[in-house]
Amino acid sequence: MMNSEEEFYDAETGLESDDSCEVSFKDALVLDSKQAAAQENGVWERRKTLPAEMISRNNFSVWSILKKCIGMELSKIAMPVEFNEPLSFLQRISEYMEHTQLIHKACSLSDSIDRMQVVAAFAVSAVASQWERTGKPFNPLLGETYELIREDEGYRLISEQVSHHPPVSAFHAQSLKQEFEFHGSIYPKLKFWGKSVEAEPKGTMTLELLKHKEAYTWTNPMCCVHNIILGKLWIEQYGTVEIVNHSTGEKCVLNFKPCGMFGKELHKVEGYIQDKSKKKRRVIYGKWTECMYSVDPKVYEAYKKSDKKLKQEPSCEGEEADEMPEVQETVTVIPGSALLWRITPRPAHSAQMYNFTSFAMTLNELEPGTERLMPPTDCRLRPDIRAMENGDIDSSNVEKERLEEKQRAARRERSKDEEEWSTRWFNLGTNPHTGADDWLYTGGYFDRNYTDCPNIY
Repeated sequence: MMNSEEEFYDAETGLESDDSCEVSFKDALVLDSKQAAAQENGVWERRKTLPAEMISRNNFSVWSILKKCIGMELSKIAMPVEFNEPLSFLQRISEYMEHTQLIHKACSLSDSIDRMQVVAAFAVSAVASQWERTGKPFNPLLGETYELIREDEGYRLISEQVSHHPPVSAFHAQSLKQEFEFHGSIYPKLKFWGKSVEAEPKGTMTLELLKHKEAYTWTNPMCCVHNIILGKLWIEQYGTVEIVNHSTGEKCVLNFKPCGMFGKELHKVEGYIQDKSKKKRRVIYGKWTECMYSVDPKVYEAYKKSDKKLKQEPSCEGEEADEMPEVQETVTVIPGSALLWRITPRPAHSAQMYNFTSFAMTLNELEPGTERLMPPTDCRLRPDIRAMENGDIDSSNVEKERLEEKQRAARRERSKDEEEWSTRWFNLGTNPHTGADDWLYTGGYFDRNYTDCPNIY
């Protein structure tokens, strides 16, 4: 158990350093002079780059691995790290929180339709980081965890890999001021179809605005990575996303449009908000890669019927849109529209850093003094991910194989002893708003008692 001084450290100054602690992976903690000076003043400056640039895949034969996998679920197939980016899927989940300011905005609004608009923008923003992210995150090991504390953004998050077959990741984020809770459990199904990899994000997102006693639920759209074998990789998201306010009966229906034969719909999102009597109250439109707007339905319909022509959208060459169209970052704004959200620009060197956002750059960073606070299951301690981040692909592959074999051996031992795996921070239960099965946070993680955590690394 922690003493009172350590508890205060976690709650108030969790980003400060502790010179007395022993930190592994010291190569990941080298500070430049500016960061060291900031650290001495009690303020941690998060990194703006990765330790090494993205690995080259030029000499790697994707087809040699995938030719036997057509139509199969990829989560059941061992993949070399050349397919990956240096993050665990648990860390990738935490990227839903990049635009947390939208949740804070929703909490501050008095009108439920206005709140729904902003919640819809948040749901779109939660998948925006996937744009051009063609690397696969590492599959979490059973029992793996990840915590993210952002006092500057007013929240903290815990996630856990609660099942291996099928792979299920559960997360729970909570406001430090008890304004909101955001949680869910995700079962991503990946399938290879010859030219593309399709990801079906099974699982429900639940956002609770505690002040307003409201709960919103939705499921993320489908995602597809094209040109796996030849050509430039590119991503599209498509499908209908329904956001339901279970307290008021209001609903937002968003249509993530597929690229289509000529690419005119690439990245587009259009939808509407209806009240409990099914009357349309607002129209939502934009691009998940750029921004979202809201406008009155009558204004929208009048504009669509007018002689004004929308700007020419980029087009895909070829009947099946195999080639990535040149993206023109532009949305034609209908007069009278209100801006709901605009994406945070990526750093100039993003293309050399796995197309990470500035937010993603920080997720695998080990801040000085934090290792003594986290459990040994935190994915920032995974040697295969750390090695890849540092550019050591050979070590990353060796460590990945070792960890996977260790996981298989542990499963064999449990089977021999007829033991069942016991999750630590989440239990399988029922989502009170949808009635569906869901993994729910049981609490206690931030008490910092990790004596019973499994040895998975």
